[in-house]
Amino acid sequence: MAGILVAGEWNEDGLQSSTAELLAVGRSLASVSGVQVYVAVLGSVPESVSHEAISLGADSVYVLRDPLLNEGGLDAAVAAFEAICRQTGPEVMLFAKTAVGSEAGPRVAFRLGVGAAQDCIKVEVEADSNRVVVTRPVYGGNAMARLRFPGADPQVIVVRGKAYEPLTADATRQGQVVPVDVSLDPAVVKSRRVETVKAEAAGVRLEDASVVVGGGRGLGGPEPFEQLEELARLLGGAVGASRAVCDAGWLDHGCQIGLTGKTITPNLYITVGISGASQHMAGCSGAKHLVAINKDADSNIFKAASLGVVGDWKAVLPSFIETVRELVKS
Repeated sequence: MAGILVAGEWNEDGLQSSTAELLAVGRSLASVSGVQVYVAVLGSVPESVSHEAISLGADSVYVLRDPLLNEGGLDAAVAAFEAICRQTGPEVMLFAKTAVGSEAGPRVAFRLGVGAAQDCIKVEVEADSNRVVVTRPVYGGNAMARLRFPGADPQVIVVRGKAYEPLTADATRQGQVVPVDVSLDPAVVKSRRVETVKAEAAGVRLEDASVVVGGGRGLGGPEPFEQLEELARLLGGAVGASRAVCDAGWLDHGCQIGLTGKTITPNLYITVGISGASQHMAGCSGAKHLVAINKDADSNIFKAASLGVVGDWKAVLPSFIETVRELVKS
């Protein structure tokens, strides 16, 4: 392999956790093939972000500069990632399954005339061919497919969040920070950002929570989620939901867990009124312990549960919350 290029994302808090996960993927591939891992980040990047990327496994950080990138548009990001990919010629380019990566990855691949593998949960090097093999869910998460790229490079891979753990940061790691002026043509920008609206969020983020309390359609409406929020607060966790709940407007889609929502890997996942459809389970398969409350004893959720309670949530949940409250007090 000539090298592994990671499409980096950052915000005012630093390097995004999804990019840290991609660096772990890159280092795992590099350990087999002996190549270097590069990160490309866009815009006016603070020096601390570049150093953070190096401490998490990057050998070099390309800081892509152009006035268009400071506007934060996806069109400019795609053009910039394409430009650095053509300049560096990596054999593998990694994107995270984020709002940016999910779109930018396939668009960059199309511009380069290569294929892209979406929503990958495992990325490895095939020993005999030295080509990448990925594992990704198919048929709504009911089966897993192993795919190998044909001869064309780069091999563009979009990796599902939380599929890999970031490496432990090593502040002593050394690496290069390389400014790159990409000189984008303004004509590449077909859309522009009119306004940024930040949603107010309290407590821990769903995808980072060690405890998640999830509700499903079986709750019957939005009101019962107040009880789930109370339980999550007592446990220091976050509230999530199935797609049916979010589609019904009971909770925002930012709370959706599953194949088309967020992937969670908590130590404890408590589900209430969730049947356990394969699409939902694809988003919570990394939970270490799953507790299920459902009145249907045949629900699929019980197949994955460490502990299952068959009963009406209206009878089970209040006493459960009260017990947790007493334990917290003690």
